[in-house]
Amino acid sequence: MSRNLPRIAILGAGSMGGAILVGLIDSGRATAGVAVTNRTAAKAEAVRLPGVDSWALESDPGATATALRDARVVLIGVKPAMVPDLLRSIAGDLEPDAVVVSIAAGVTIATIEAIVSNPVVRTMPNTPSVVRRGVTGLAAGSRVTPDDLALVRDLFEAVGAVVELPEDQIDALGTISGSGPAYVYFLIEQLTATAQRMGFTEDQARLMVENTFRGASELLAASEVGPAELRRRVTSPNGTTMQAIAILESANLGTLFDQATSAALQRTKELAAGS
Repeated sequence: MSRNLPRIAILGAGSMGGAILVGLIDSGRATAGVAVTNRTAAKAEAVRLPGVDSWALESDPGATATALRDARVVLIGVKPAMVPDLLRSIAGDLEPDAVVVSIAAGVTIATIEAIVSNPVVRTMPNTPSVVRRGVTGLAAGSRVTPDDLALVRDLFEAVGAVVELPEDQIDALGTISGSGPAYVYFLIEQLTATAQRMGFTEDQARLMVENTFRGASELLAASEVGPAELRRRVTSPNGTTMQAIAILESANLGTLFDQATSAALQRTKELAAGS
């Protein structure tokens, strides 16, 4: 059963942190409020939503300590290379029962636990959290209690689906659900361009392709069978779709996706190392 959430602090509400913030506010479950810090006034203003206390560090250097006051969950949303310095600066300001939740790619639980004494949960969300259709992977640190993990799970279930898994799978999950929306947008982009090359206007091409992807996804979500069976039902023997699928299969998309996710995983490791 869904429950209302305690006060939350988000330190660094960029693309990902901002998506979680908007999804949380839309869920109506952040009843104790959300405190947000960003470096600039422009970024602080962009996330000044109902129920959100938003501060800019450039105009209020003490804003982080203020944001952490009474926060039961602290989301670390800055870039991976900035995480250790931020943690060192806030370690003394965290509430004793606060759970530190990292959404930074590649930064390990061990790295965070070496700096703060609070329980730590490492996560990998994705941007559809903004419309409460996100997917978030959770990995618990050594100090996390069942209640701590349930609280963090509640937070991310307010903005989508949650997968609990060992930490050594978090980076791999990031190459699928974390980067996955970009893969989908890229496919939509390419099919839209094809439609235009076939003579459709840009508006017509967008309407056809975007609604086809949306409809196919919603049909899959509502169906009791998987994507392979749904594809089979569209692909009549010796029909037009079969000819198209044969071309796609000849491109060996499985290998291409293997290579793409491997490249993303390697970059995750480089980011965590600060390169």
